[in-house]
Amino acid sequence: MVTAFMSDAAPLPGGKLNLELLAELLSGLGKADPSVVQGPGIGLDAAVLDAGGSHLVVAKTDPITFATDAIGYYAVVVNSNDIAVCGGEPRWMMATVLLPEGSATAAQATDIFRQISEACEKLAISLVGGHTEVTPAVTQPVVIGAMLGLVEREQLISAADAQPGDVLLLAGTAAIEGTALLAREKAGDLRRRGYDEDFLRRCAEMLYQPGISVLRAARAAARAGGVHAMHDPTEGGIATGLWEMAMASGRRFVADPGKVAVAVETATLCGEYGLDPLGVIASGALLLAVAADAETAVRQSLASAGWPCAVIGHVEEGPPVVVTPDGRSWPRYDQDEVTKALGATLPEGRTAQ
Repeated sequence: MVTAFMSDAAPLPGGKLNLELLAELLSGLGKADPSVVQGPGIGLDAAVLDAGGSHLVVAKTDPITFATDAIGYYAVVVNSNDIAVCGGEPRWMMATVLLPEGSATAAQATDIFRQISEACEKLAISLVGGHTEVTPAVTQPVVIGAMLGLVEREQLISAADAQPGDVLLLAGTAAIEGTALLAREKAGDLRRRGYDEDFLRRCAEMLYQPGISVLRAARAAARAGGVHAMHDPTEGGIATGLWEMAMASGRRFVADPGKVAVAVETATLCGEYGLDPLGVIASGALLLAVAADAETAVRQSLASAGWPCAVIGHVEEGPPVVVTPDGRSWPRYDQDEVTKALGATLPEGRTAQ
């Protein structure tokens, strides 16, 4: 494989691979196999395979590479999210757990397995295998999830299928995951800056309430019908999620940043560290492109499932860009905004497929 980037020997920055580089690396993969319904591509959340029968298989893998007291929970939820936005039901999971030699303990391993098991049970997912290892190759725990799900053939949804005239919806609020991450990783610094324990606890608990799972939201939207595309924005936030959808579909996205809901807690922490909430890691939000005549039904279905939802824009013919209603380009965050506060690479190894 020869790419335009091969002569560039400079170290890569932390975060996602540059989307243009990633597009070149993924170009053509999987196309020789007729059973590959959806292969790798920018903004495509999972692979989709035709194994015969009435259902398609949805396959996903995602690593969690940061030291967190909730690493097992993260591994289950982020993988299930990407199956859900394909219209699928997550069913089976395998987990590779890598623990650092010299510091890992049996109690730590037990806690990670407890989290994975409890999260799988809550989401009706069967943990069917994996691998464990204590190794000098890592300096902190790493959990790599691999998950399979099923989707009825006629119910498959792809981020590549946004259509001109579609309405762009955002279910949930921006940077839920980033808010919880900041509260957990920067708790000491925030205390020194004068934030009280009640506020920090509230922010940290956003990991669970409203939470970073979009499984119920994706189900509710799919039930309503008329959903052409869904996407689970992660690293790079809502802004990068919109860019990924535009690139996947080859369409022009027109979206109003002022229509994106931002929780008070999120705005406060992002303001404290000078971060753009639209560029902060955003698991817990769901982006949708829906037929104009299905907008009301989709919003009502989401509301009935307890999900706030707002119209943030629309889809047009044109090159794959994301612009404001007055034509200004949206920013794209290949390196997540939260890294400015953490002072290092975003410690989560998730990238678009």
